[in-house]
Amino acid sequence: MGGGEWVGTSVPYLAGSAGAGGDAWAAEAAAEGRRGSQWIVGAGEVEPPEAVAELLGTPVGQCVVARRRIMYLDDEPCELTDTYYPLDIAGGTALAGTAKIRGGAIRLLAELGHVGARVREDVTARSATDHECEQLRLAAGEPVLQLTRLTLDGADRPIQVDVMAMPPRRQKLRYEIRIG
Repeated sequence: MGGGEWVGTSVPYLAGSAGAGGDAWAAEAAAEGRRGSQWIVGAGEVEPPEAVAELLGTPVGQCVVARRRIMYLDDEPCELTDTYYPLDIAGGTALAGTAKIRGGAIRLLAELGHVGARVREDVTARSATDHECEQLRLAAGEPVLQLTRLTLDGADRPIQVDVMAMPPRRQKLRYEIRIG
């Protein structure tokens, strides 16, 4: 991943980004003097994992829209991110395609009438799968942190689920919570 510890925060990915053409990841990395990029591996309608279907309130077996990406920091793979959207929100939109979205996904969701108002994140540690080892260039048996983010709108309707896998080495997640 390059030198030094990486401190990641979720805020730029929840409220959108004015910089970097809406690419919050590139803007966050650039602010630290680093280079963030991503490769969209695939997008389209898929049957989600059971846990994702439950978070989205989607019946098991019903399709959703997914975007799968590999995130890079200074040309090293540092995170695998799968983002899932309800089909009635994202079907037939740029979220279902592999092209970069001008202004970013958060802006597009807002244009479609879906603005995040509340977020829940769960972080767990587990062994990396063979696929994750290959994509993240990990040795067999290495762990990953899995961050699962559920974004709900003002009516508490699930509008997005992100499932991220990242190697814990040199990784630090930061949460700042304002009370009152």
